Amino acid sequence: MTLKTNKSKLEEQIEENLKRVYQERVIEPVPDKFLDLIRQLKEQATQDAK
Repeated sequence: MTLKTNKSKLEEQIEENLKRVYQERVIEPVPDKFLDLIRQLKEQATQDAK
């Protein structure tokens, strides 16, 4: 079953650009600042559980 849609050139361009920007963000590494925060939160949770 195939879904046919009539997209305008503008819609196709928008879709292509959104996919490209999203893909760039997906492969971007997590900043060290966030990794440190996650580590601190995990340590705090471990200490609170004791």
